Amino acid sequence: MAFRGVELIPIVDQGLGNSAYVVDLGDGRALAVDASRDLRTLRTATARRGLTVAFAADTHLHADFLSGAVQLHHETGAQILASASGRRAFDHSGMADGDEIDLGGLRLRAWETPGHTDEHTAFLLLDGDREVGVFTGGSLIVGSAARTDLLGANRTEELARSQFHSLQRLATLRDDVAVWPTHGAGSFCSAPPGAERVSTIGDQKRGNPLLSTPDEDTFVQELLHSLGSYPSYFRRLGEVNRIGPAVMTGAPQLPDVSVEQLDRLLADGAAVVDVRPAAAFACGHVPGSLSIPLRDQFATWLGWLVDAETPLVFVTEEGQDLFEIGWQAYKIGYERIAGRLAGGMPAWQAAGRGQGRVTFAPAERLADRPYLDVRQDAEYQAGHVPGALHIELGAVAEHVDSVPDGVIVACGHGERAMTAASLLLRHGLTELAVLDGGPDDYLAAHR
Repeated sequence: MAFRGVELIPIVDQGLGNSAYVVDLGDGRALAVDASRDLRTLRTATARRGLTVAFAADTHLHADFLSGAVQLHHETGAQILASASGRRAFDHSGMADGDEIDLGGLRLRAWETPGHTDEHTAFLLLDGDREVGVFTGGSLIVGSAARTDLLGANRTEELARSQFHSLQRLATLRDDVAVWPTHGAGSFCSAPPGAERVSTIGDQKRGNPLLSTPDEDTFVQELLHSLGSYPSYFRRLGEVNRIGPAVMTGAPQLPDVSVEQLDRLLADGAAVVDVRPAAAFACGHVPGSLSIPLRDQFATWLGWLVDAETPLVFVTEEGQDLFEIGWQAYKIGYERIAGRLAGGMPAWQAAGRGQGRVTFAPAERLADRPYLDVRQDAEYQAGHVPGALHIELGAVAEHVDSVPDGVIVACGHGERAMTAASLLLRHGLTELAVLDGGPDDYLAAHR
């Protein structure tokens, strides 16, 4: 897409709800902003246009993915641009407020915009003296502002007040300046739902409720009220990004693991993660395994429910993309991949091993019984089955004692519900059923 003569290529990660950006600098070089460690799409986009990444800028120490800046520096010699106050432990050009760098015709100016993190920096892209757009990272996002509680409850309000002043500063830009946020719909960094991922300052002044609050206290109240839960792995990635992710020498590998090798790995504390569709897991799975179907949100739930130091063995079905599994794990720092069960569940059965099973059925085939809703709070509040027990998926393991055996486990379609059921099975519940559908389907069948 072109913005006033500047060619910009968004790189959208639908699963994490984030956007990275590539700017064509017009001379065969490119600027990358907030690139993920999973550089597959970015590499394809730059190769198609004959571009080499010469600059890699990070707006902040990301909590939801590992930065790809160090990898880009290793591969292309890209100059890493980031906040001077971030104390990054690797070679980079630290930029203080107002610092600029010549990109070869275009310029990049740093604006300190703390709030989402202490060292958060927005980058203004200038063509001569004209501000074309601003990479706002986790400060101003479409329809909102990113969460301020990632550094702990004792810092949340303080950072929310910083976020207020950062947004007020950004609002001083001309109305036609483009807004290019990192966090968008689907991000647990507190982006609201919606299809738009980019905007303009003027549109945000008119449509972003946090830019129309009458004062700082109201802003803080509204922002903090909007904060939901977030994946547990967010608490560790900021520091990993400060130190610098390890350089990768190739794509993540999932070597074959035999049934006998799996026995030994389990004895040493490995976890089995079944990435097959929910229906396949229901029909038969390795007892004690965790169901996380492979889809866009796979990394989020892996990082929320499994410790990063736990060796992982994946159960797959024929045709699933092994590289996708590996990249989703690696982009959030999950590198202890022991492999995947060779031959999948047929091999497990052929070895004479027992299987776990769980009922997975549409609402009309399920008797009316206790109903456990594992969707996020906002989804539940938007509409739910009357009398339902509500525990977010990320908290199910902590509240097993609150769940009666025999419940119907449900979400919006069935994937998260199957994940929750697999957790409950591991804790001894046996008479479970998983709804193949959502609350509307259940209500229609049990009026």
